[in-house]
Amino acid sequence: MRTVKEVSKLTGVSVRTLHHYDAIGLLPPTQVTKAGYRLYDDTALRRLQSILLFRQLQFPLKEIKAILDRPTFDPSEALTQQIELLELQHKHIGELISFAREIQKKGVMEMNFHVFDTSEIEQYKAEAKAKWGDTREYQEYEQKQGSGHDVHETTSQLMNLFREIGALWQLPPADQAVQEKIGALQAFITKNYYTCSAEIFRGLGEMYVQDTRFQDNLDKAGGAGTAEFVKQAIEVYCSKE
Repeated sequence: MRTVKEVSKLTGVSVRTLHHYDAIGLLPPTQVTKAGYRLYDDTALRRLQSILLFRQLQFPLKEIKAILDRPTFDPSEALTQQIELLELQHKHIGELISFAREIQKKGVMEMNFHVFDTSEIEQYKAEAKAKWGDTREYQEYEQKQGSGHDVHETTSQLMNLFREIGALWQLPPADQAVQEKIGALQAFITKNYYTCSAEIFRGLGEMYVQDTRFQDNLDKAGGAGTAEFVKQAIEVYCSKE
């Protein structure tokens, strides 16, 4: 057993953060002494290791807890996918470094924004999240992906929808034209990915603004503020269902 200070020293995670993880139920101590000291065994440390890997992949704490607490969660399978996702990020960072060095070498700003595209990472991340959760939505998604599905074409159509919604930014989110596009977005997700219930749709809207990479991709497609506009319009749409 290790005290919270010993765990902090071993892992580099602050005592304050460990206390917070305990408070939200993400990493409760194995034992609490009569004097109120938190103690952690090796099982707790392995859970902390999983948490830290997910944090490196920028998963919100709430999602990490939901994933780790599922009875069907498979740590070894998740680790394999975490490695693949980390390798994608490593590749992306390497491309950014090479791009920056090329600018430094030439002394001019090259107009190439393809290197900033993280859509491959985001797609893999979304698939991995669903699979780790062993959700009905993932099973449905997997079935649709295996039926002659053109991933690139679908992604292109999805981003075009965001582009069309972004073009309506001057209208109120509750405007009929905006709401029709939001309805089309929900229908598109249901047709090509998984059944997009009002609850899931709301969650997607939140994710579009909370995850900076999703926000950047949506704003790149539809113009600055598109992610926030879509989120607000989804809220209006779901409140009517």
